[in-house]
Amino acid sequence: QVQLVESGGGLVQAGGSLRLSCAASGSISSLNVMGWYRQAPGKQRELVASITRGGSTNYADSVKDRFTISRDNAKNTVYLQMNSLKPEDTAVYYCNLIQFVTNDRYWGQGTQVTVSS
Repeated sequence: QVQLVESGGGLVQAGGSLRLSCAASGSISSLNVMGWYRQAPGKQRELVASITRGGSTNYADSVKDRFTISRDNAKNTVYLQMNSLKPEDTAVYYCNLIQFVTNDRYWGQGTQVTVSS
């Protein structure tokens, strides 16, 4: 089993910044990808960004050039630096880990990000 614990959400004004963190613990294989998803009220959960252990990244078009995902493999922790935040970034942000060997997918409990205009 894998546990994911997120932190760093909150309320910020438009144009501001927040940094999310997600620490993974448990039986973590060396072949995995970690990422962040978000879900706004009335909308489907969507991928924000993901990163492999090797550092390959993938971003949603809506956050490119504003958000940066990174990870510390020694700490099994993934970060999401969010700059130039917009009201439309308001959502619950979920950390995600996928283990390639078993194809198991794990989710954090979610952290609220609210951007006021």
